[in-house]
Amino acid sequence: MTINPLTLRSLTATPVVVPMKRPLGTSVQSIDTASLLLVDVETNEGVTGRAYAFCYLPSIALSLVPIVAALSTALEGAPLMPIDLFHRITRYFKLPGLTGPLTMVASSIDTAVWDALAIAAGLPLASLLGASPVPIRAYNSNGLGLISPEAAADEAEALLEGGFGAVKLRLGRADFSQDLAAVRAVRRRLSNDIELMVDFNQALTFGEAMHRCRLLDTEGIYWIEEPIRHDDYHHCALIAQATETPIQIGENFTGVAQMATALAATASDYVMPDLDRIGGVTGWQRAAGLAAAYGREMSSHLFPEVSAHLLAVTPGRHWLEYVDWADPILQEPIRIIDGTAVPAPGPGNGLRWDPGAVAKYRLE
Repeated sequence: MTINPLTLRSLTATPVVVPMKRPLGTSVQSIDTASLLLVDVETNEGVTGRAYAFCYLPSIALSLVPIVAALSTALEGAPLMPIDLFHRITRYFKLPGLTGPLTMVASSIDTAVWDALAIAAGLPLASLLGASPVPIRAYNSNGLGLISPEAAADEAEALLEGGFGAVKLRLGRADFSQDLAAVRAVRRRLSNDIELMVDFNQALTFGEAMHRCRLLDTEGIYWIEEPIRHDDYHHCALIAQATETPIQIGENFTGVAQMATALAATASDYVMPDLDRIGGVTGWQRAAGLAAAYGREMSSHLFPEVSAHLLAVTPGRHWLEYVDWADPILQEPIRIIDGTAVPAPGPGNGLRWDPGAVAKYRLE
C-alpha cells in the first residue's frame, strides 16, 4: 500500500444546530437540538478530511470557529502526520491547557486528518488502521430521558426498530422511586433478550449511589453509567465493588492519562471513551491499548459514524452507542442492520456533508 504525502492547506469550522428526533432529557438538562461543529481539513493535494464535534451548546460551537481559524494559520503547510500534528496542537494550547472545548477542537482535527489519509489511500478508516470493517453491535441511545414510566416504556419499544438488542434509559430523578418505576416499566415491556443500560449522568452523591445502585442489582440492568462525579475514581471504585451490576464510565476522560488513572483505581467494570475528549483517532488507539492491558471491554460514546470504524480495530470492543443526531447534515447516515452499525464501505470514515442541510442549519 502506497500513501502519497499530503500537506495541510487549511482548516475550516462550520457551526450548525440540527433538530433531534427525540429530545434528550438528563439529570442535568434537557436537549432538543444538536450543536455541532463541522471540521474540514483541506490539503494541497485536493483531499478533504471531515469530522464533527458535539458541542452541547450553540454558544460553544460558535466560540470555536475563530480558534480553528487561528490553528489553520499556525498549521498551514504542515505534513498530514496525525501524531506530529497532535503534538503541535498540544504545544499551541500549552498555556491555556488542552482541556474542555479545546480538546474537542484538537480531537476533531485529528479525526479529520485520519479521514483524509484513509481517503488518499482509497481505504475505509478501519482498513487503514489494520482491520476489516465489520458490523458492530449497537444499542439505541436516542431519547429515553426523564419522562413518565409509561412514556418511557412506549419509547423503548419504538427504539427497537432496526433490530436493536439494547437501549439506554436516563435516570437521576430527585425521588428514586420514580427512577425505579421507569426502570420497571421499561424492563417489563422489553423481552428478556433485550439489554437495558441506565445512565445517571453524574447525578448522585456517593451515599445515594451506594444505596440506589445496589437496589438496581435485581432489576435486570446491563450496566449503570456515571452514578457520581465522573472524576471521583476512588468512590467509583467503591461503588463498583459494592454492586453486582457492572459500572460504566469514560465519556469524560480527557486524554488517556485520566483513563489510566481510572483503570489503576479499578473505578469501573467497563470503559467508554468519547472521541471528542480522548484525542480523536490517535487518542482512541492509545485508549484501546490501555483498556486491553487492563482487560476492560471498551464501548464508544456518541459519534457512531467514526466509532464503528474504531471499534472494528479495538481488541476488547463491546458496544457502539448509536445516536442519529448528525443524520440531518449527512449525505449518507450510518446504516443500522439487525441491531448492528455497519461502517461506511467507501474510503475514509464515511462523513460527507449535505451542503443544502448545512446551509439550512448553519449558525451565524
